Amino acid sequence: MLVIGLVLTAVAAAMHVYIFTMESLTWTSPRTRATFGLSEQQAQATREMALNQGFYNLFLAVLVAVGTVLVAAGQHGVGLALVLAGAGSMVAAGLVLLVSSPDKARAALVQLVPPALGVLVLVVGLLA
Repeated sequence: MLVIGLVLTAVAAAMHVYIFTMESLTWTSPRTRATFGLSEQQAQATREMALNQGFYNLFLAVLVAVGTVLVAAGQHGVGLALVLAGAGSMVAAGLVLLVSSPDKARAALVQLVPPALGVLVLVVGLLA
């Protein structure tokens, strides 16, 4: 169960690195603008906000990655705490997006389902 949970949360972390790349590095590119449904003017106007938001996503991914490495190194307590904190925050952010912007339900579910499954599997594995 531990390995499955860590794989699911690692997938979520990889997705958040990709989101970081779009929000912080390629926000004004035609492809990223199309992904987020933004005009060139909207992307320029929100560039600073997206840069900041992208780094939040990166930091969550780093928490999960460092936690996973620590679990692999035998430091289960602190490693799992980091993984659960990072993945749990990803789930919470996805829920905020889902509730605040129902028209972005697909994006919210993409953001929250993998880490939610990972957290669920990890917690069930820890309690079993």
